[in-house]
Amino acid sequence: MAIAASYYRTVTGELDKAAQMYQQNIESYPRDGNVYNDLGGIYGQEGEYEKAIDAELESIRLAPANVAAYANLSSWQIALQRYPEARQTIESALARKLDSDALHLSLYGIAFIGGDTQAMGEQAIWLEGKSDFENEGLGLESDTEAYSGRLFKARELTKRAVDSAVHSDNKEGGALWEGSAALREAAFGNASEARQDASDAMKLAPTSRGVQIEATLALAIIGDVMQGDVARAETLAQDLAKRFPLDTQMQSLWLPAIRAQLALDRRNPAAAVALLPLGTRAARIELGAIPFLSNVSCLQSPYMRGQAYLAAGQGNSAAIEFQKILDHKGIVWNCTTGALAHLGLARALTLAGDKERALAAYRRFLALWKDADSDIPILKEAKTEYAKLQ
Repeated sequence: MAIAASYYRTVTGELDKAAQMYQQNIESYPRDGNVYNDLGGIYGQEGEYEKAIDAELESIRLAPANVAAYANLSSWQIALQRYPEARQTIESALARKLDSDALHLSLYGIAFIGGDTQAMGEQAIWLEGKSDFENEGLGLESDTEAYSGRLFKARELTKRAVDSAVHSDNKEGGALWEGSAALREAAFGNASEARQDASDAMKLAPTSRGVQIEATLALAIIGDVMQGDVARAETLAQDLAKRFPLDTQMQSLWLPAIRAQLALDRRNPAAAVALLPLGTRAARIELGAIPFLSNVSCLQSPYMRGQAYLAAGQGNSAAIEFQKILDHKGIVWNCTTGALAHLGLARALTLAGDKERALAAYRRFLALWKDADSDIPILKEAKTEYAKLQ
């Protein structure tokens, strides 16, 4: 049962089948706390955070020395914005002399959401002192700088994160940071930098599922037909579909987002909207945890859907999607989508004819990026739009 569950979880990516196997395992071996922790991880990926919390609590009751259960529990509590409970969970683990990088990532997330820069620095320092985890702290700090538009600093920190991961014989970890940089460069409008980061990431870890997802989506966002970005993204997307035909998150989350962006590249917003349906299960899955991220999720699907609605001229619908990102700080943490959602909301409200609320959203974004690098294309666009609307 353990082998089957692991196969469904890590090879085929069939989360429902993995959950079924873990549940069967629990029925046969109800005192095995580790299985409850595994089941909680599946629920987290499916966006079932209440169920995930229940599973982790049972895991801790049965196996109180399993630090992974405390780390997972804190992540799911943060996702539901139960920050005092998450802190209490971490403190309980530390009181038992249990420690891990994941606990400190959670503490960093709580500190970021609370605007506690001193606590963020303390967690980054803890991670920096551990060779295997140093890249995680540098990567988080890079994302935080990018969140406020300080792109030059973010690039420096990403380079250090990549170098640290590679030095620790973790090429995939380094490539994931490179892929994350490609996504933010693409979202900010820096096509050549995004293209280079995507290429570097794929060279560093060419078979990594997460790296290929990041690179493919970044190339689709750039969307330059003449430079071959669209064709390359289409080829990579076809490969992902072929390699992971049963993968829950691939088929329900990543490929729809990539294909929707490719539809936008072809100036077909109606097709993009249709590619991102919002049924009950889809809405839950897109809030689920992404295994290759340090935070919970950057909510790329709602962000992409918001962009599609903007392109389709549906301001009110776009506003709902961008607001969804802003309402889930416990999931998004310091992802650039969390910052850019303010700008997306401003554009959506402008399109909907709500000038006053649009101006307020523009002000929030520009205040957040008050110390941003001045040459970022999307910042220049935002300033022009704001001045025109006043």
